[in-house]
Amino acid sequence: MITDPWFYAAAIPAVLLMGLSKSGFGAGFGSLATPLMALSIPVPQAAAIMLPLLLVMDAVGVKALFRQRDKDLIRLLLPAGLLGTLLGTLSFGLLQPKAVAGIVGALTLLFLAQRLLFPPRADAPPPPRWLGFGLGIASGFTSFVAHAGAPPVSAYVLPLRLPPMIFTATMATFFAVVNLSKWVPYAFLGLIDGRNLGTSLVLMPFAPVGVWIGIRLARRIEPTLFYRLVYVGMFLTGAKLLYDAFA
Repeated sequence: MITDPWFYAAAIPAVLLMGLSKSGFGAGFGSLATPLMALSIPVPQAAAIMLPLLLVMDAVGVKALFRQRDKDLIRLLLPAGLLGTLLGTLSFGLLQPKAVAGIVGALTLLFLAQRLLFPPRADAPPPPRWLGFGLGIASGFTSFVAHAGAPPVSAYVLPLRLPPMIFTATMATFFAVVNLSKWVPYAFLGLIDGRNLGTSLVLMPFAPVGVWIGIRLARRIEPTLFYRLVYVGMFLTGAKLLYDAFA
């Protein structure tokens, strides 16, 4: 396992951030986790170490929230997300992580700018389903490459203005299946090895903590403040990913 203390100084906050995002309370912040961990190790290794932790976080979130998911949204988004992970597997090594980070970051900031400059009317129709399917593919792809799948799918789900717990449950269910689907491709690509798994085990106790905290906060927070925090998380994510692309 990794023994560098500077790695753990970045990795433990990264794991807590990812757990908080899994609760829905800090949705968007989770995309900062892999770049934060990658301050001290390569991005593919950071993604490999994070994957077993994601499965633990997903199990905690789904167990607490599964019944509150939006079944219709899951039927739309999940096939798209799995297609995105397949595309990520086939294109692994062709696209540099920095290029993917720049694309996701730019699209995230453009989405937020559109929401700020042209706020939707209360009676505005929901976004078209074909857009949800396309953003679901993008989410699966960016999730495979750098565990940064939240911004694309959030760009479709946020305008639906779901109640906070339904939003949280739907996102938790979607990413639980997407993350589970990444296990075999990661192993096939040589990203799962003894050193990375050993490091994941050291970080494992921190995995459910952020989820546990976030779920309790999401149940008590006002919807307006909830979505403001989601937008803040997406802004920080977009800015950080765009910075990583050009740094």
